[in-house]
Amino acid sequence: MMVFFWVMVILISLSMLAFIYRLIVGPSIPDRVVALDSLGVALICMIGLFSILVDTSFFLEIILLLAILAFIGTVAFSKFLEKGEIIQRDNDHS
Repeated sequence: MMVFFWVMVILISLSMLAFIYRLIVGPSIPDRVVALDSLGVALICMIGLFSILVDTSFFLEIILLLAILAFIGTVAFSKFLEKGEIIQRDNDHS
């Protein structure tokens, strides 16, 4: 069973390299945002596998924190690409 986990670590590492390549070379900005989000998901999977291999639940809080940060980052990048700003300020003072 441990061989399966090590094979998954190798495959996720290879996919992370592909995501980093797409993040750097990506033909468009949305491709880079998707690559960054995918890199976050792969990192979460890698930490989960490492937690299983080490046989501890200590890393589960780190996984939750990374998931929240990846979600907020993806939403912020998407909103910036769509509207050109992240926080909308209402300058209309009545």
